[in-house]
This record gives sequence, structure tokens and C-alpha cells, in this order.
Amino acid sequence: MSASRFLVTGASGQLGRLVVDGLLKTVPAAQIGVLVRSDKAAAEFAARGLHVHKGDYGRPETLTAAFAGVDRALLISSSEIGQRAVQHSNAIDAAKQAGVKLLAYTSLLHADTSPLGLAEEHRQTEAALKASGLPYALLRNGWYSENYAASIPAALAHGVLLGSAGDGRIASAARADYAEAAVKVLTADAPPAGRIYELAGDAAYTLTEFAAELSRQSGKTVVYQNLPEADYKAALVGAGLPEPFAALLADSDAGAATGALNDAGGDLGRLIGRPTTPLAATIAAALKA
Repeated sequence: MSASRFLVTGASGQLGRLVVDGLLKTVPAAQIGVLVRSDKAAAEFAARGLHVHKGDYGRPETLTAAFAGVDRALLISSSEIGQRAVQHSNAIDAAKQAGVKLLAYTSLLHADTSPLGLAEEHRQTEAALKASGLPYALLRNGWYSENYAASIPAALAHGVLLGSAGDGRIASAARADYAEAAVKVLTADAPPAGRIYELAGDAAYTLTEFAAELSRQSGKTVVYQNLPEADYKAALVGAGLPEPFAALLADSDAGAATGALNDAGGDLGRLIGRPTTPLAATIAAALKA
């Protein structure tokens, strides 16, 4: 099988699928490669005419073939918290060995200074990228609006939106906005090597404002209740979330209270050439789902 010009790792995830869909709007399927872990995802992408590689960040021997001959690649961060730094280094090594001309990485908003617990492995990955000598671009993604939209059913059921963000403003954007940004970077006429993009939504909001917009659209009164981080984590665990994930969400909310999820630089809107998706649109989509 001939090599693909583009490679999207983690292609079967929510962000990865959107990136592949975006690439297919302007790039022939035969020029796109994907790295996936499951047989089901492999068969699905193969049926669309893409180059499919089964592999895992944790198994370096599976990455070599995926990156071979690739011109530009998107390294979507692993979902395995605590293992990311090593896994990402494996992918970076494979990309370097293949001579990839641009490796774009989905990092975290203001990763270099962020107080979020999530930031540390992103900082380690960014350092590995810089040390590799590879041409790279950092897509420092802010919060996905869908992260908060996921809490809408419970908020409507109880009339309360729980969180630990206080009055912190959150400049989130739709997952599709971040995917479109990744496509723009991958397909740019000149590879934007060395660029750091701080990607966030155009308009920031507080969770009190989120609850007010949800109330307006649903016709049901929902109020925001701010909790200490430990109490919010306990509430999430009580709702059935695994403790590590609950801790991650509570920590991120606490960070939002200090402005860690806010940015007014406008990089995302400029990169995609349009306004970012308003929070109201994401809420509307969630209510229709």
C-alpha cells in the first residue's frame, strides 16, 4: 500500500472523526491515513478509501508503518491520563524516524502556564516535540462546549447545574471548531512550523450564564450551584463517574475559577475564518439530541 500524505492519529475518537471528515472535503481519501486501535474502526475507515493503520501509542512497533512516507500528521493526545507523556514520545519518535515535515499536536490552552492537572503531560509532550527537531505546530485547545453540554440532562432533571468554576469565565468552543482548525493547519500552503495557537471560543461565559441560557431555551428553571472542588468531585462520583475522571473534571472547574479556561486572543476564529460556534448553538443541539 502506498503511503498517505496526511495522517490522523486517534482517528476513531470524537475529535479525530471530525478532522477526517474535514480533510475529506478537500483532500482525496487516497492521501489520508488514519491510526486506529479497533478492528471496527479500521473496517469503517477502509470502506471510505483511507489508508488504515492499526496501532497503539503504547506499542512503538505499531507506529513506524503508520508514519512512513507521511508529509503532515496530527497527533491527537491520548485519552490515557498518566501514560500520555510516554505514549506521545513514542509517536514523536516514529514521526521523526519517518521524516514527517509537520507534526501538529493537540495540546491544552496555555499549557505552559496552566494550573490544570491536565497540563503537565501536555507540557512534557511539548518539550519532547521541541527537543525532537521536528517541524511542529501546537494546537492548544481550550475547553469543548460539549464538556458542559453533557451535564444538561442532569441539570434539567434536578433544576441545578453543579460546578466549581465560581465566576470564572470559560471561552469554550464546539469540538467541530477545533477539528476545523486542525484541518486548516494540516492543509496550509506553507507548513506553519513552530506556531503556537491558543485556541478558544470568541465569547466567554460563566456557569451562571450557562444555566441562564439553558433555562431560556428549555423553559425550565436551572440555577448554578457552586461547590468546593472536593464536594463537586464527590457529586460526580455519586452520579456514577469513575473517580479519576471526576477528579479531572473537578480540578478543571477549579482552574476555570481562576481563568485557566479563558482566552480572548481570537486565534481560533482567525484560523477557521469564521466566528466560533456560540454556546447557545451547542445548548440547542444538546436539547434536540
